[in-house]
Amino acid sequence: MVRESPAGDGPVSPLDRSPISTLKGAGPRTVERLAGLGIHTVQDLLFHLPLRYEDRTHVTPIGALRPGATALLEGRIELAQIRFGRKRSLIAALADGTGRVQLRFFYFGRTLEQRLKRGLHLACFGEARHGPNGLELVHPELHPLAEHQAAPTDDRLTPVYPATEGLSQATLRGLSAQALARLDNSRDEIELLPDQALQRLRLPALRDALRTVHRPPPGSRIEALREGRHSAVQRLALEELLAHHLGLRLLRQRMEHSTAPALAGDGRLSEAFLNALPFVLTAAQQRGAREVRADLECPRPMHRLVQGDVGSGKTVIAALAALHAIEAGHQVALMAPTELLAEQHARNLHGWFDPLGLRTAWLGGRLAQRARREVLAEIADGSAQLVVGTHALFQESVRFARLGLVIIDEQHRFGVHQRLALRAKGSDQGERAHQLVMTATPIPRTLAMAAYADLDTSVIDELPPGRTPIGTVALPESRRGEVVERVNAACRTGAQAYWVCTCIEESEALQCQAAAQTAEALADALPELRIGLAHGRMKGEQRSAVMSAFKAGELDLLVATTVVEVGVDVPNASLMIIDNAERLGLAQLHQLRGRVGRGTRNSVCVLLYQPPLSSAARARLAALRKSNDGFAIAQRDLELRGPGEVLGTRQTGVLELRIADLVRDAALVPEVERIATDLLARRPGAVAPLIHRWVGDRVNCVEA
Repeated sequence: MVRESPAGDGPVSPLDRSPISTLKGAGPRTVERLAGLGIHTVQDLLFHLPLRYEDRTHVTPIGALRPGATALLEGRIELAQIRFGRKRSLIAALADGTGRVQLRFFYFGRTLEQRLKRGLHLACFGEARHGPNGLELVHPELHPLAEHQAAPTDDRLTPVYPATEGLSQATLRGLSAQALARLDNSRDEIELLPDQALQRLRLPALRDALRTVHRPPPGSRIEALREGRHSAVQRLALEELLAHHLGLRLLRQRMEHSTAPALAGDGRLSEAFLNALPFVLTAAQQRGAREVRADLECPRPMHRLVQGDVGSGKTVIAALAALHAIEAGHQVALMAPTELLAEQHARNLHGWFDPLGLRTAWLGGRLAQRARREVLAEIADGSAQLVVGTHALFQESVRFARLGLVIIDEQHRFGVHQRLALRAKGSDQGERAHQLVMTATPIPRTLAMAAYADLDTSVIDELPPGRTPIGTVALPESRRGEVVERVNAACRTGAQAYWVCTCIEESEALQCQAAAQTAEALADALPELRIGLAHGRMKGEQRSAVMSAFKAGELDLLVATTVVEVGVDVPNASLMIIDNAERLGLAQLHQLRGRVGRGTRNSVCVLLYQPPLSSAARARLAALRKSNDGFAIAQRDLELRGPGEVLGTRQTGVLELRIADLVRDAALVPEVERIATDLLARRPGAVAPLIHRWVGDRVNCVEA
């Protein structure tokens, strides 16, 4: 029987209302530690899912043991002794007639030393690793056996849960067993998904899925469970993805009930801007501009994401949106994550908007007090029609006269919380500002569904004509001399080059050349070249002067840190060297590479790396060599790093998926959207409990 909550917001199970303290063994200290894991109720415990499993269902012959395997062994101690070396250890040799393995203990007392005597019959459980003298188990679990006693085995796989200090696996297993018993005895309906959807996907009911995942029965395929291919795991992954998706859909629904100024301009500024451009917009840019304009003319807040590859021309779409808002008598705020990128936007927009008679203001964290007061006054009285800045635009002291549109560049660097905060910033007399967010990091569809379901999306999937393909090569540090000569040869033909370092100060631990030292070394090796240096610790004016000189052709080679990752456009630059490329993520490498290939010269990106490469680094560099397609690279980056790292939101609580995997479970995405639409239309009472079950209070998705 399903009962409604007093508020009428849907079914509520007693399991959700039963405090964890009602379970045997959950005393005050245990309850406190469980709270640190987000476990407060019996239902929370049911959805605290295992990380992995241990197979104690059978004894493995020692002769069949393989490195990396975690196994239950049975045998007799043949020898036990203390060995002295860099670290004292207790070593015992365990044999069973099929082979021998060493048991090693670094931390042991007199009791253990006395127990491990020759002839002792025992069972042990642990992971086999390569040791100095063959396979060994380090600090295995030990279970002494009687003379003719067989090693005790479990009738099912043993779960290993996410834990915290002071909370043992034994405690978690005991509590989860009680929670499963409560689930079996509960007559309340906890199933929130439509039966027809589960039947269509051939997935088990929630009760069955939870029992299987917590206590896999004999014969369960441990590989399928571990890899997430088991139907029970897929059932829970579907519900978890659905909960995150529904949270953002609810947010979107509530925002659609908000009002925004209908920005219907006369088109004079936009037309003058387009006529002054030295190029014609691509079909993709024209499509994106139309979609943005249609949103702005509606009396509901626009929440649109414009995503496209490096150099696809998203800034032009943002400029057209800003002009449309200004034509309608409103102000526009454009925010970027770094001062360098914000300064670049300010320079571009000054160049475009000044001839149109518009006032563009700059608001950064390094403004002097007097200049800052003047800019704040212009923003407050409306004379600053466009304001460009960093996160300083969030500050409470910034008051807009009539803010109609907020543009956020490189949105993924800010995270969802800041996006929500900026929506509130634009509120004025009951109306909200329209919002346009942009990213040059293409987002795979599965990731967009989970992270940006509250946004409409425009994809700029066409590069402007004239962009030249970029050749990419990876070379070891030992070939640095050849790379330096390549830079010299390129610059002597009139081309320009970037040399990007990944840190400023020398660090032997990271084997990273300091940018300043690299610039000095290159100046010694290439005395005929004009070399500049730019990094994030320089004063803004000094760094801007260097960047301007490079863009004007007054420098041949720019040595820089990753401050040049975005927003730098120098068409004559055709060679990019990325030092210690193995240290950077795939998306960042692609962004840096996109600084070249903007003119008519053949362009090359050299990935200079320090061997030996890890498998992950090798995969990143190989992916970059194979493709210039930002969307393909984004998908590979998601596979390699996971969603939290790709979006830069690991610290925000967004996409902290417990069991779902956006790469593995991509096939579930269409079903997630289909079921979400069905629930919102037919069973709205199930939505809030479903979101609470999986998301809880980590992200307040359901508040506008």
